[in-house]
Amino acid sequence: MKTIILIGANGKMGQAALTGLGKHKIITAGRSADSYDFQVDITSEASLRKLYEDVGHFDAVVNTVGVCEYANFTKMTEEQWMSTILSKMMGQINIVRIGQEYIADKGSFTLITGILNTKPIPFAIADATTSGAIDTFVKCVAFEMPRGIRVNSINPTVLEEAWDVYGEMMPGFEPVPGKLVGKAFERSVDGFITGQVIFVDA
Repeated sequence: MKTIILIGANGKMGQAALTGLGKHKIITAGRSADSYDFQVDITSEASLRKLYEDVGHFDAVVNTVGVCEYANFTKMTEEQWMSTILSKMMGQINIVRIGQEYIADKGSFTLITGILNTKPIPFAIADATTSGAIDTFVKCVAFEMPRGIRVNSINPTVLEEAWDVYGEMMPGFEPVPGKLVGKAFERSVDGFITGQVIFVDA
């Protein structure tokens, strides 16, 4: 049994991840102090460092959060771009950059991206760009990780459980059940792969 820090466990993607990680000890973390075991803001280096220090020993980090701003490219402000970059891109890079100092030998990091960097839709340019950046990050950083630490990303299409929210934005997309996405998280955490983008698409 591994000790896993799951960031964003209460969200739809976090719930999907949980379906594949049930045999492990799960420590939850998120923005709300009342809803999780530990509070964390992934856009803050100090917050991430405090999380890792407070948890102590852990074997894996699974992240399922990343704020994205949606707008037409011609109207999108620098502030909207930076909000997405600081969360979905730099937040996740810092999960790994800082976390590699604390995680157990042969531990793993699993990050979240999304299908829109390969199947674009209107208004999602920031989401697509940062997802593409993280997919590239895991492919490259895997060569530099110390102590046998692994890093992968999960790149899923829209969840069935979230179709009521995103379905109108994604005509022609086929949603997948959260349980199938959970298997991708399980493969990342319990397998031996590293530097891989695990696509989950219909």
